[in-house]
Amino acid sequence: MEPLSHRGLPRLSWIDTLYSNFNYGADEYDAEGNEEPKALPEGSETMPYIDESPTMSPQLSARGQESGDSVSPTPTDGLGTGVDAGKGLEMRKLVLSGFLASEEIYINQLEALLLPMKPLKATATTSQPVLTLQQIETIFYKIQDIYEIHKEFYDSLCPKVQQWDSNVTMGHLFQKLASQLGVYKAFVDNYKIALETAEKCSQSNYQFQKISEELKVKGPKDSKESHTSVTMEALLYKPIDRVTRSTLVLHDLLKHTPADHPDYPLLQDALRISQNFLSSINEDIDPRRTAVTTPKGETRQLVKDGFLVELSEGSRKLRHVFLFTDVLLCAKLKKTAVGKHQQYDCKWYVPLADLVFPSPEESEHCPQVHVIPDHELEDMKMKISAIKSEVQKEKANKGQSRAIERLKKKMFENEFWLLLNSPAIPFRIHNRNGKSYLFLLSSDYERSEWREAIQKLQKKDLQAFVLSSVELQVLTGSCFKLRTVHNIPVTSNKDDDESPGLYGFLHVIVHSAKGFKQSANLYCTLEVDSFGYFVSKAKTRVFRDTTEPQWNEEFEIELEGSQSLRILCYEKCYDKTKLNKDNNEIVDKIMGKGQIQLDPQAVQTKNWHMDVIEMNGIKVEFSMKFTSRDMSLKRTPSKKQTGVFGVKISVVTKRERSKVPYIVRQCIEEVEKRGIEEVGIYRISGVATDIQALKAVFDANNKDILVMLSDMDINAIAGTLKLYFRELPEPLLTDRLYPAFMEGIALSDPAAKENCMMHLLRSLPDPNLITFLFLLEHLKRVAEKEPINKMSLHNLATVFGPTLLRPSEGESKGHLTLASDIWSHDVMAQVQVLLYYLQHPPISFTELKRNTLYFSTDV
Repeated sequence: MEPLSHRGLPRLSWIDTLYSNFNYGADEYDAEGNEEPKALPEGSETMPYIDESPTMSPQLSARGQESGDSVSPTPTDGLGTGVDAGKGLEMRKLVLSGFLASEEIYINQLEALLLPMKPLKATATTSQPVLTLQQIETIFYKIQDIYEIHKEFYDSLCPKVQQWDSNVTMGHLFQKLASQLGVYKAFVDNYKIALETAEKCSQSNYQFQKISEELKVKGPKDSKESHTSVTMEALLYKPIDRVTRSTLVLHDLLKHTPADHPDYPLLQDALRISQNFLSSINEDIDPRRTAVTTPKGETRQLVKDGFLVELSEGSRKLRHVFLFTDVLLCAKLKKTAVGKHQQYDCKWYVPLADLVFPSPEESEHCPQVHVIPDHELEDMKMKISAIKSEVQKEKANKGQSRAIERLKKKMFENEFWLLLNSPAIPFRIHNRNGKSYLFLLSSDYERSEWREAIQKLQKKDLQAFVLSSVELQVLTGSCFKLRTVHNIPVTSNKDDDESPGLYGFLHVIVHSAKGFKQSANLYCTLEVDSFGYFVSKAKTRVFRDTTEPQWNEEFEIELEGSQSLRILCYEKCYDKTKLNKDNNEIVDKIMGKGQIQLDPQAVQTKNWHMDVIEMNGIKVEFSMKFTSRDMSLKRTPSKKQTGVFGVKISVVTKRERSKVPYIVRQCIEEVEKRGIEEVGIYRISGVATDIQALKAVFDANNKDILVMLSDMDINAIAGTLKLYFRELPEPLLTDRLYPAFMEGIALSDPAAKENCMMHLLRSLPDPNLITFLFLLEHLKRVAEKEPINKMSLHNLATVFGPTLLRPSEGESKGHLTLASDIWSHDVMAQVQVLLYYLQHPPISFTELKRNTLYFSTDV
């Protein structure tokens, strides 16, 4: 017989459950156990105790079949003074029989969990361990102790129930069980890390993945099923579920135990201990709790949720998407009055049995995604940075909280716009019944995570279904408590004491990878988080036809409040029929992906820090080190007179008898020849070893420079040009004029600003001015190709501004030292200065020098 049905009912938080009405509530459900519409009034979330174990006591099952409805206990006043005390004691036996049956199942589940532990420990000390001892200890923490406690409890309780006597006492057994809840506290504290460790180990080790996906649980003694297959994740949740179950049983036992029975005070004590325990840990538990049952009668659980941007009716909408074991549900948060309980509104749902991903051919016929131009996104970042700076100023000056709140509100609005408009990678899903849905993601990493999670669930035997309006309402209602992602991913949601992330440059060397089962054309991409979403920053070359690629490529990645680094490993697709997808579709196959946290203490050392990311059995070896923004742009006085890097520009031009350094002319010529249409030119990092090789030949004035330039990757040449300007002993626009540039760009009157900015150019030494104007015209030509290379004037100003302008040592010491303030204060103004000149009509050196000075300033 199927257990008493509770379809459509949300699982409660522990405390809600404990203090709900503990009657079985037969009159709130129809004959089949389905919820009547009146059962759950608005805001109500109470649920009767029903033992959900697959096997219930024979007596309870028979009683349910005879009456045709839910079991309703004899009403009592809690002191055993019911209408029929004898019937109350009979109910006591029924409650205990049902609990004993579920206790047997629980012990079998713990045994199944412990079964792989011994062989895993045995291999841990061999040369080929599946898991390390530490990983085993973390995943199986306290399971053995919990098993022994419940085995002893079961062995003591079983004979008392089987040889039933109404005067039998077992309160001391429950009291002892409650007194050992400290073991559960230790388990709960470790639960989240145990799940994370198990998940990481599954991703990196195929053997463990197979073990954890199918653990065999023994069926009850009287059951026809000898074994059932359960995942490790599901079994690890059982101890958390168990304390709630035991506590509810204690409540029911007390209801049906006379007050003068010897068990009564012992059960009261056990219930008090259990309730206190649950109160103390209720909020600490991972919130992926059972929601409702599926149409097949299995437990429906939340597997994954998060905020995604949906393209609906031509506009971008922020949605909260919930992936359950059998259904994908797309919801939006309802607008509610302040202080009111927040709720979700279901926009649509697709049963996983009906969900399909479009083929590459089908994607070709989908409408193209409108992409917001980069310069608009960069403009918004600047605005956000400026507001952050104002908030810091207000806080430092102990400004009015109302002013700070107003600024924070504005910052949230801008960040929300960025969140909606930055994603551009399409993630399409179809319902077999014809309806299609399109999400936009900022990273291929997220798209692959969602796709993999759905496909993994679709391997199970799923059935199509339609949810009734009541079932849909209940499922949507459960989302608020079940969700694991609570806040929209914008920085204004962060607390002040949260890490602001890293600002500066991360140097990463991608060394090699191994673990591929067959030869392929392989490359890696690097992503870091920025302003609430991830951005692809670098890409290795494709290593062809290999199982062990050796890239050994170094990249310099700019960080803007970043906290995570991701590495994705792809197999390159050379099939021309698949290449012409809509503008943002990535057709290369992801072979593996991994992510690490950028710990400021770990990466802010002068030495390289070596690490390995494990992904689906593939291991990628890399090294990294971090340089803060002020350190990376720190100028050192020139001591050397040979070479070109780190030497004053006037010394180089005099030695070369040139107006513009040879290195600047050659790099610009090469970029204009074959890199002006390269996507992300000057923004995408070149390989650091190539840049260092070019630096060496320019410094040595090697006669093979031109041959080397023609063969070199264009991003490395662009990187060499940026490095030359960065390593000048003083910035191109000079230390002396820096404060005046900062003042000039802040002027409001256009005429005054024009006079000041032109006068400042005239004040530059001739080699600096001529080189600056030469670079300016080149950058304008690059921006003319923006539709192809995606590099706007704003993008180019962002790349070059902080390199060409920089406060001198004395100046920067007086500036704010917070990393985020260095970015928002200095860099924003530096970018604006260069942008001003890039947007200005052509500036001629001769005309500039000839013009009369209209506006004078002491520089």
